[in-house]
Amino acid sequence: MPDFKEKLLRHVEHVKSAGSHCLTEETTKQALILPFLNILDFNPFDPLRVKAEYSADLAGIKANERVDYALFSDSHPVMFIEAKSFAENLNNHSGQLARYFNATPGVAIAAITNGKEWRFFTDLKRQNIMDTEPFLVVDFMGLSDTASDQLARFRYDRFSPDRLRTFAEERVYLGIFQNVIENCLREVDQDFVRFVATRANLTPKVTTKLLESFTPLVKQSVADAISKMVVSGLSSPPSPAIADPSVSDGAIIDSDADVVDATNPKIVTTAAERRILAIMKDMLDGQVKADDIVGKDTESYFTVLFQGKVNRWLLRYQGDRKKPLVSFIFEFTNEHKAQIAKAGLEHGPGNSVVLDKPDSLIRLAGLIFDALVFCKDNNNFKVKKGVDA
Repeated sequence: MPDFKEKLLRHVEHVKSAGSHCLTEETTKQALILPFLNILDFNPFDPLRVKAEYSADLAGIKANERVDYALFSDSHPVMFIEAKSFAENLNNHSGQLARYFNATPGVAIAAITNGKEWRFFTDLKRQNIMDTEPFLVVDFMGLSDTASDQLARFRYDRFSPDRLRTFAEERVYLGIFQNVIENCLREVDQDFVRFVATRANLTPKVTTKLLESFTPLVKQSVADAISKMVVSGLSSPPSPAIADPSVSDGAIIDSDADVVDATNPKIVTTAAERRILAIMKDMLDGQVKADDIVGKDTESYFTVLFQGKVNRWLLRYQGDRKKPLVSFIFEFTNEHKAQIAKAGLEHGPGNSVVLDKPDSLIRLAGLIFDALVFCKDNNNFKVKKGVDA
C-alpha cells in the first residue's frame, strides 16, 4: 500500500505538470490515463487486462458502439472507461458512458475521465442501468487524504465487483448522512434539540416550552463543539471537567468528591457547586474572558463572581437546602419570572430560583446573560461620591 500511494502521488505531480500539454484526447490517453491504469496494475500493454476500443453495442438501438477502454478480470470485462481530453468538461458526457454500461450486464463499474478528474459509476438504483450520479469523484489536481485508500480498491489484485458495489452503497449513504447532519447542525430543529436534551438527561419530561428555551443553547453548543473538534480533532475524547483553581488549588480530585478548604474546614466545595461554575464558564464562553468567571465558596453559599470582584456576583448557589436555590444579583422583573416559568422551574424567595439539579441552570440562559450585563455596568456599583467600586 505505501508503494501504491507513492506511485499515485508521483502521478498526481505528473498530471499537474503535463496536463496543460495534453491538447487532444489521444494525448490525454497516452500521457495521463494509461499511466494511471498501469499504477492500478491494469497493464495497458496486456490485452488480457486492458482492451482499447471495446465493442459495447446496445442491441437494436445503436451499432458499432465502442468504449475507449475495457478492463478485464478473469477473462470478463468488469469496468469501462470513457476518455476525454484534459480540457474537456465531463458534465455532458456521462450519457455516452451509460449506453456502453447498459449494453454490457457483466460490467460492474464505469468511469469517465479527462486525466485530471475521474468519476466512477455503478448501478445501485436499477440493476444493469448506470446511475446518473457518480458514487466517487477523484480530482488529481487536489487529491484528498482518503483518495489513495479509495483508489486502491480498483487495483487489479483487489478488484471485486461485489465489494465495489458495497463501497458505492457506503459512499452514497455517507453523502446522504452528511447532508442530513449538516442540515441538522446548520438549522437546529426541535427534533434535534429534543434528542440532545434527552441524551443529556436534563429533565424527566421535555416539554415544548423547554425545547424553545433550549434551542438557542443547543445552537451555541453545536457551534462550540464543532470549533473544538476542528482544533483538537474528531477522534480526541471530550475534555473532562476541571475544577476551578480558586477552589482546588490545581489539585486533581475525584469529580464527585467534596473539597474541604485547608484554611477553614467549614467551607466544603461540593461536586454540584463545581458543576455550577463549569456551566457558567461554558455558557459565558465568548462573552467574556475565561478567567473573568471565578468561583468562590463560603460557609453559607457558593458564589460565581465577575472578574473576581466580591460585589459583582453573577449568582449565589445554596445546595445544602431541601430545595436548593440559585440567587441572582438583579431584581427580577415580570419578564424574568415568565422566563423561569417557561423553563419549567419554580420561582423561589426574592431573586432566586429553585434548582432541582445543577444542570437545570442551563435553562436560565436569559437570567445568566442579564446578570452578566448587570455586572459589567459600572453604574450599578458606584458609591455615593460616584467612585467605581
